[in-house]
Amino acid sequence: MKYTYLGRSGLRVSRICLGTMNMGHWTSEDDSQVIMNTAIEKGINFFDTANVYGGSKGRGTTEEYIGRWIKQHPGKRKELVLATKVYGPMSDEGINDRYLSAYHIRQACEDSLQRLQTDHIDLYQMHHVDRNTPWEEIWQAMEQLIREGKVLYVGTSNFAGWHIVQGNEIAGKRNTLGIVSEQSLYHLENRAIEAELIPACEEYEVGIIPWSPLGGGLLGGVLKKLKEGRRATKEILKRVEKDRSKLEQYEALCDELDERPADVALAWLLSNPAVTAPIVGPRTLEQFKENVEAVDMELSKDTLERLNDIWPGPGGPAPECYAW
Repeated sequence: MKYTYLGRSGLRVSRICLGTMNMGHWTSEDDSQVIMNTAIEKGINFFDTANVYGGSKGRGTTEEYIGRWIKQHPGKRKELVLATKVYGPMSDEGINDRYLSAYHIRQACEDSLQRLQTDHIDLYQMHHVDRNTPWEEIWQAMEQLIREGKVLYVGTSNFAGWHIVQGNEIAGKRNTLGIVSEQSLYHLENRAIEAELIPACEEYEVGIIPWSPLGGGLLGGVLKKLKEGRRATKEILKRVEKDRSKLEQYEALCDELDERPADVALAWLLSNPAVTAPIVGPRTLEQFKENVEAVDMELSKDTLERLNDIWPGPGGPAPECYAW
């Protein structure tokens, strides 16, 4: 496994992050335990979750799975960079059990620590921007958790570029480290963050952690799988028809390279110096083992150019991508 720094922090994380969103929904607890064990064996030290994850089992279930795994493997906790998130509603009734008020951040952190069966969260991420809570309140809550040793680093998810600037500028005035990572939707088929978010993150040395790096399965060899008779959701089928020409070119290029499409998609992300670690969220152990191999793939300049031709981005950073 290869490692890099988490943004401008001194913390080193694996270039692949284990995503756990399927645990408790599509993946049973027993299978989740096997995947987490395999991740550690493969050298992955970066696990990502959220307090709202749990799927059909209910909110908080995924953290509970991880917590029971940690309890069964107490020696592994010190090897692990454990990330979770706060923002989403944790019940259908409570009016203050959601978003980013100091009230909710404090309670949500305590609840996550209990479910995770640990005394601290290495990376505590705001799951979405809260436009109704001032940054001063957010940083006050985060700073208190840091002073208490319950949180080490603060990250964001689904933030815009200007939110990163605003958050870090205010953090700087408070003499705190601020945001060290941003978890965002980013893959070959959706490169919108290249216009505003990535330039902002590069300026403030905020590491990008792409979620859905395979575009929900679109970039994992979907055409071949459909030919083999595998089932697909209506959403995927709709996207396939929209991008069929691009997908045909993409999968033909992957065949030419003699590489799995999923690995090429991950390797493309890993070739970007702004990217810290794509989040791989497998449903099965087999999927996970295949995805991990992408960390060793080196794409040539010619291949990167051909991928850019197939899946063009916005045209560079703003404002050049839409003006001059």
